[in-house]
Amino acid sequence: MRLLAYNNDGEFSLTQFFGGDIPEQYAILSHRWGPEEVALADLMDGTGKKMAGYSKIQFCGEQARRDGLQYFWVDTCCIDKSNAVELQEAITSMFRWYQNAVKCYVYLSDVSTAKRNRSTSLSGCDWESAFRASRWFTRGWTLQELLAPSSVEFFSQEGKLLGNKKSLEQQIPEITGIAVSAIHGAPLSHFSVEERLLWAKYRQTTREEDKAYSLLGIFDVYMPLIYGEGRDNALSRLKEEIDKPSNGRCLTSI
Repeated sequence: MRLLAYNNDGEFSLTQFFGGDIPEQYAILSHRWGPEEVALADLMDGTGKKMAGYSKIQFCGEQARRDGLQYFWVDTCCIDKSNAVELQEAITSMFRWYQNAVKCYVYLSDVSTAKRNRSTSLSGCDWESAFRASRWFTRGWTLQELLAPSSVEFFSQEGKLLGNKKSLEQQIPEITGIAVSAIHGAPLSHFSVEERLLWAKYRQTTREEDKAYSLLGIFDVYMPLIYGEGRDNALSRLKEEIDKPSNGRCLTSI
């Protein structure tokens, strides 16, 4: 697991940790990917500073520092996606990485706390309606990013704190259809396979196979990633893993 940290000169450094050496305290970013995301190579050669996605890395690092945390993790630049072995390990470890994070910061690029102009039909700040409509709630990977961490805080595009899973416990279940107890950390095994599948039913992923791969942690199963196999094959293999007798589960259609 690679983690970012601020250097004394204000620049970011990357450190790779293995197994039990992973720090017990780190922050982690949850966001929706956009244009010009900073990849590992971009960060290492310095070109990432000119990219639009760099501001999210800065936001996460600055918020972690305010919370007294030295290390933080951002998926765009902490994984070498050109390395198939590393990508496999990262995806199968992702739920645990979010679960073990001290803080999860959700950056909502489509939610603003800025006051509207007088020319608009709405006056003042109406971030809650934008929050309910945020595309973050429609993405496949953000399901585990909502459920796995104990502390999830939501921020506007300006980096302003909107609330957390507790203060927004009325809005989040209404948006997602997820039970409050699940949002607050009840073991996911307490919820039926059908209910968990329903949480994911209308969420979308950029790569079709990720419709299945993004649910590995939700069902606590492991399987090889085979990009190119297609959505249906990936879901079929996921169903087989969930249906195995050792899992004590049965599965209906997704």
